[in-house]
Amino acid sequence: MAELDQRGIGCPYCGETIEVLIDASDAGTDYIEDCQVCCRPILFSVHEDISGELSVTVRSENE
Repeated sequence: MAELDQRGIGCPYCGETIEVLIDASDAGTDYIEDCQVCCRPILFSVHEDISGELSVTVRSENE
């Protein structure tokens, strides 16, 4: 079973911090998840560095 990592991210639209679960098996992928506050689509990019740490960047769909 894949490991889940809870992260707080800032919505690029409304600025609210929301809690999301990041699946470690998503490393190297981009996906869209709606903001829990304003319901607008956030583009997530998940990457794993050489030490195994996950990094998550978020941006609006139009960036």
